[in-house]
Amino acid sequence: MASDQATGGLQIHPMDQFIVKPLFGGDAIHWYTPTNVTLWMALAVVCVVLLLVIGTRGRALVPSRVQSIAELAYGFVYKMVEDVSGKDGVKYFPYIMTLFIFIVFANFLGLIPMAFTTTSHIAVTATMALAVFFFVTILGVVKNGIGFLSLFWISAAPLVLRPILAIIEIISYFVRPVSHSIRLAGNMMAGHAVIKVFAGFAGVLGVGAVFPLAAITAVYALEVLVSFIQAYVFAILTCVYLRDALHPNH
Repeated sequence: MASDQATGGLQIHPMDQFIVKPLFGGDAIHWYTPTNVTLWMALAVVCVVLLLVIGTRGRALVPSRVQSIAELAYGFVYKMVEDVSGKDGVKYFPYIMTLFIFIVFANFLGLIPMAFTTTSHIAVTATMALAVFFFVTILGVVKNGIGFLSLFWISAAPLVLRPILAIIEIISYFVRPVSHSIRLAGNMMAGHAVIKVFAGFAGVLGVGAVFPLAAITAVYALEVLVSFIQAYVFAILTCVYLRDALHPNH
């Protein structure tokens, strides 16, 4: 975001905030290089530990605020897993709970000014989506054997349509990690980019930036809601995929 002094025009670069940069200077990034992504992911992990481990270690009968938040989150995700995946899916609750809380913290940390939104990067969300995909696929094969293939065979459909539907179901199944990851990354990136654009206009207009500031406030409030909703959507889709793996005939 900058004003072009040479031409008097306005230059706004909303995507600059998503550039991955080394923490300790330099331009080269290797697989072992600590970056801004590394930092903010680590902070999200620290927040998860503080809430779920440190905040609940006392297990007080009269819970503190932190313990109350942790218990509320626990109950919310547990009910979701039980309702969507069934009783058989409850044993995998810790994995889904960890995913949900990590995404919530990563999303909300990204709302801090000058922070980095790790979940806006497809590399991060795709890694989580692929982990879910391979987990539920392997689980489905181990639990059901060849019966897992019944997930793709729509027995309720007319016989002549079943092969066509099976092809569609197979393609849809392997597209899951793509949609699972892009949905989260796209929503987080879009909201932050819009805020940056309005911030650019506000910087140029100065004291007259009433509309851009009002727009920033509205979009920021929406982003707070979206940050939670996208974590919920990612978790509930994981529950749906888990249900399909456990009960392919359902």
